Amino acid sequence: MTLSWTRHATDGQARLGSLQTAHGDVATPVFMPVGTAGTVKAMTADSVRSTGARLILGNTYHLMLRPGADRVASLGGLHRMMDWPGPILTDSGGFQVMSLAGLRKLDADGVTFQSHHDGSKHRLTPQISIEIQHKLDATITMAFDECTKFPATEDETRLSMELSMRWAARSRDAFVARPGYGIFGIVQGGVFRDLRERSIQELTKIDFDGYAIGGLAVGEGQEAMFSVLDYCAPALPPDRPRYLMGVGTPDDLLGAVMRGVDMFDCVMPTRAGRTARAYTSHGVHNMRNARFADDGGPVDPLCACPLCSKHSRAYLHHLFRCEEMLGPMLLTWHNIQYYQDLMAGMRDAIGQGRLAAHAEQVRAGWRGETT
Repeated sequence: MTLSWTRHATDGQARLGSLQTAHGDVATPVFMPVGTAGTVKAMTADSVRSTGARLILGNTYHLMLRPGADRVASLGGLHRMMDWPGPILTDSGGFQVMSLAGLRKLDADGVTFQSHHDGSKHRLTPQISIEIQHKLDATITMAFDECTKFPATEDETRLSMELSMRWAARSRDAFVARPGYGIFGIVQGGVFRDLRERSIQELTKIDFDGYAIGGLAVGEGQEAMFSVLDYCAPALPPDRPRYLMGVGTPDDLLGAVMRGVDMFDCVMPTRAGRTARAYTSHGVHNMRNARFADDGGPVDPLCACPLCSKHSRAYLHHLFRCEEMLGPMLLTWHNIQYYQDLMAGMRDAIGQGRLAAHAEQVRAGWRGETT
């Protein structure tokens, strides 16, 4: 059988569950650190594991260009190459290709594009994307889709969604089922409810192992994103995992979990770690700010990561001001730890039936309040 998801408890729309895969089980709701090119930037695999992360993300587009899917396969697959025996989800490459603008040409069968590295020409179709993900040995394969631009008219969004649904069927047909592996379909339709509902109907007919909600966090704003989740998540099969792609801030994660989403990924915590932005239980801070120059306290007193347990805010401020590489390394580690702790706290709260109160407590901390 392919991978499976088990629901253990609910709290409102929020779900506590576990994902059973060929590469181990994963508690949900879960945040996946992004390892686009076979590495979570500035972190070793051991340091990623130490945060409690059990599922990470890789990317078809970047890995097909460098080092190449055949090379990854010859090295034993992505798990062995990057020292990650746990489950890996691979994005299909659709979002990256659609972002290339003038470097791509879209047709009914797929996309021809130029590499952003050297201008070389490449081709992705649903079948090619699924084949590449198979060579990478992805535990969870994503269907190839077109990530609809934003803003877009309803007609533009409809045509894009219909193309993605045709590609979804071809992706499912190309997928090679193996025990503990699975393929997810991707709901599209922009901010138009009728198009989203049509997309869900088409995908559930195809019957995927899980369902992603794509085309959000692309400029529509949090209120519009939550509005889409309010009707999308309950319409998806209740026995399959739900994945909100490319999201997001800690507040986005809280709100989406409360609306029934199980899985997330985003480059935000790692990118912030490289640009001196610290996510903490008392808000987001720019560690380059002069007010931290003499601050001997930890970045977050509630965090047990190596940065917070061994170093001060003043030291981190010094590292960034001197452009020492250790600064981004330590802060990335902290940010990933913060995201993992945030998800663990939500899982505990769902199991206890107190997620709403827990979310308010977390938000009060960000506002500098005590509860």
